[in-house]
Order: sequence, then structure tokens, then C-alpha cells
Amino acid sequence: RASAGARGWRGFSESGFDSHDDFKPQAKKTLEMKDVHELIDKDVKENPVMVYMKGTPNMPQCGFSNQVVQILKHMGYDFRARNVLQDDRLRQGVKEYSDWPTVPQVYVDGDFVGGCDIMIDLYKTGELESMLKESGAKKL
Repeated sequence: RASAGARGWRGFSESGFDSHDDFKPQAKKTLEMKDVHELIDKDVKENPVMVYMKGTPNMPQCGFSNQVVQILKHMGYDFRARNVLQDDRLRQGVKEYSDWPTVPQVYVDGDFVGGCDIMIDLYKTGELESMLKESGAKKL
């Protein structure tokens, strides 16, 4: 076999990865738990209605998350959501933040309201409508 010479096998440089920075491997940025709690704190304070859920409002990935989304959409209120399936630390962090073991979790004006069962009960009794009317939540 002929020698590859100074350029190395198949014409690649022997000096390793000397490509442009845009093409170099990037370390995945991970959130520390302290950062996760700060993110959640910012989310619930800046958004009148904040939902931590499995999936997204347009594509919930669990029935309980879907029920919460459907209630809020049916009532016509704007809300923000984060998909806890995107980062396990977010999934764990939101449970620690609220001291509530399950997802979805709903916050109104920075206060933890509850999960799916509580949202259903509040909706049925009319308390959710009152809570949202008194909050900073906007109707769509």
C-alpha cells in the first residue's frame, strides 16, 4: 500500500480536529439544580399562568397534562408551559420546588395551584374561573 504521506489517511490532516469552531463537538449544556430552581422561580413570577407538563400544549405526552391544557384552552386563558421531558433535572426540580410529587403542575400568579385532579375540581366548582379572573391571566 502506498504511503498516505503528510496528509494522513484519506487526505485528512494528522493534526486531529482542526475544523472551524462551528463544526467542533460541543459539550451539552446542563442545568445545575440551583439553576433549575432559579428558572422555575423566574417562570412562575413572570407568567400569570405557568404549566409544567409532559409534552407541549400542542402535543401533550400524557393524559393528565392534556386535561390541564384542555381546561385552560376551553376557558380561553393564555398560559405558558415547559416540557419537563426535555431535561430530567427540570422534571425533578419542579417537584422539589413545589413539594408536589407529580406533573403536570400549574402556577397562577406565582402560587402553586396543583395538578390535574385539583384543576378539574377547581374547574367544576367555578373556582378556577374566579382565580384566573382575579389573576394577571389574559383571555385569548
